[in-house]
Amino acid sequence: MLYFSSILKSNPKYSLSAENLFSALSDSGEKFTLFDGAKDIWARDYMPVKTKSGKYISFRYEPSYLADDPQLRTNFKTDIAPHFTLPVTYSNINLDGGNVVFSPSKAKAVITDRVFSENPEYDKNTLLLELENLLEAEIFIIPSLKSDMTGHADGVVRFVNENTVIGNALPYGYEQKVKRALKKQGISVVDFPYFDSAGISAVGSYLNFLETEKHIFLPVFGDIQDETAAKRAKEIFEKKIVTVNINGIAKDGGVLNCISWETH
Repeated sequence: MLYFSSILKSNPKYSLSAENLFSALSDSGEKFTLFDGAKDIWARDYMPVKTKSGKYISFRYEPSYLADDPQLRTNFKTDIAPHFTLPVTYSNINLDGGNVVFSPSKAKAVITDRVFSENPEYDKNTLLLELENLLEAEIFIIPSLKSDMTGHADGVVRFVNENTVIGNALPYGYEQKVKRALKKQGISVVDFPYFDSAGISAVGSYLNFLETEKHIFLPVFGDIQDETAAKRAKEIFEKKIVTVNINGIAKDGGVLNCISWETH
């Protein structure tokens, strides 16, 4: 079951994008529902992270980029949990769900180094050990993009298989740093289409797709690269590729993985 914040439907600026997404999900036979209580639409960040054994870990959601906007910080335990019946383990580690990118088996997870600056009270090695125990996964650290407000991993890489990820196809220094960091840790990076957009906008971030058991819902943006991204996705993934235009959402800084959460 896929879950989305009800704000997607109640806020007019997201309504067209939400309609495109929900139609695509329904047409593809995917089950989804909306939940109440959230302060914004970025469900991936404040909802619990599910591990390979089926445990749900709820991390503290107090990102530095919302330090001046406490009204936008959703507290899962008080705001959302009453709407669910989940066996949740609560952690005091400050970590957004969008900064945890699992491999297909969930035995590996990529996290950016933003996790260190968000938890200054922790020794780095102690923090990594605790994260590996909580997430039941081997952790691979990559540098965060300084110009990215959130510093999340899910806008940088996504797994194809246990030892391969796709990464944004840019020749800049940052992308090369990510490739080198992962290569040192035994993970290969395959280029995936991307283009820059102004400000906080995530328009152009094709790899922030929504993946289910049978489908990949690929964001498209009305750009000349849309066709290239869809073709590349079909070459890489053995799942049906469904394109969805959600520009109205992407302009606010996140795409399909950011707004979704699932139980399975």
